[in-house]
Amino acid sequence: MPMSTGARALYVALVVVVCVVFFFERSHKKAQADLPSPAPPGAYRQRLVAVGDLHGVLQMAGIIDDKHHWKAGSDILVQTGDEIDRGTYALDIYKLFQRLRTEADVAGGRVVSILGNHEFMNALGDWRYVTNADIKHWGGYKQRIADMESTGWLGAEWLANYSVAAKVSMSPYDVSPSYSFSHGSLSPYFPFLTPFPQKINELGHSLLERALTPPMAKPHPPNQYEGLPKGTTPEEAELYSQRGPLWARGLAQSPDEKQVCKQANTIRDKIGVRRIIGGHTPNFEHIVSRCNGDVIVIDTGISYAYGGVLSALEIIYTLDPVKDGGEMLAGQRPFVVGGAAADVEGLGVLVKGKEYHEREEVFAIYEHRKQRLADEKRTVTLS
Repeated sequence: MPMSTGARALYVALVVVVCVVFFFERSHKKAQADLPSPAPPGAYRQRLVAVGDLHGVLQMAGIIDDKHHWKAGSDILVQTGDEIDRGTYALDIYKLFQRLRTEADVAGGRVVSILGNHEFMNALGDWRYVTNADIKHWGGYKQRIADMESTGWLGAEWLANYSVAAKVSMSPYDVSPSYSFSHGSLSPYFPFLTPFPQKINELGHSLLERALTPPMAKPHPPNQYEGLPKGTTPEEAELYSQRGPLWARGLAQSPDEKQVCKQANTIRDKIGVRRIIGGHTPNFEHIVSRCNGDVIVIDTGISYAYGGVLSALEIIYTLDPVKDGGEMLAGQRPFVVGGAAADVEGLGVLVKGKEYHEREEVFAIYEHRKQRLADEKRTVTLS
């Protein structure tokens, strides 16, 4: 007997989920195999994985087990927004990330969640990309709105654990690089770029809270779109404009590479980061690296709706000792619970005043290959 349309859609969705989990599990094992030999005592390792726009398809970045639990220890996972719309299972994705956040904290890792323009669209009642299947899976319009209100579980989760931008450091040490993450492009001309990311997140939080405070805007369609909520400030409106970090595409889309690199250098100097990483502008074939990896766009349309290439960004950061001497520092991985050293093979005590070989490897991971985007080495002294 042939399957119904609904059953066929569910079957395809489940196949996609299984394939994605299998892919990222294999990618993670390959990534681990590609790592250098265990570090000598006194060395330091940190791994970061970033994934782009999800649009309602269950997937992770090679750091979950076959039961979707965190298994990555002190790794950092960054997701650059748009976990919602154009799919069926946004509800499950948010619950998955909510649980993984707790599991990562316990293991000494970290989950960084960025708000995309589609999170804000849903908060503002702009439901043009919400599917009927998503609404049904959620339990109907009323339940979906109730969950998104500031008094609901998802609204509270957005306000507490999601931000418009993030600055992520690869170690507790000043010499180590930081990266900026946002959904859309950063612009050197955006008036609220600094202090980064505090000002952007302050405006994002206040606008989001305004939108989620009951009663929320009625969904459009079928109702008329109400626009930004009453009381929205000019600064909040600028954040949500085409020039803000939720919607802008300049660094990703501009054909003028020289101008992009010039703007990227200005941004990096202003906010103190080594690389600018975002999503929002999909390339269905590969992760986009510009300006020798100073700008990386990680949206490859990996959702079921788009059918783009499966991908993740991986950064491996190491500090290996050059010589003895100096004052002892507390050896630890960043974001370790309680300040205790993470249980990582080869992690020893780092030394103040000691020289270290720093290496930063940046990879784009795909289903059948792993592409090196950058490999930077230098000698640093911990202070």
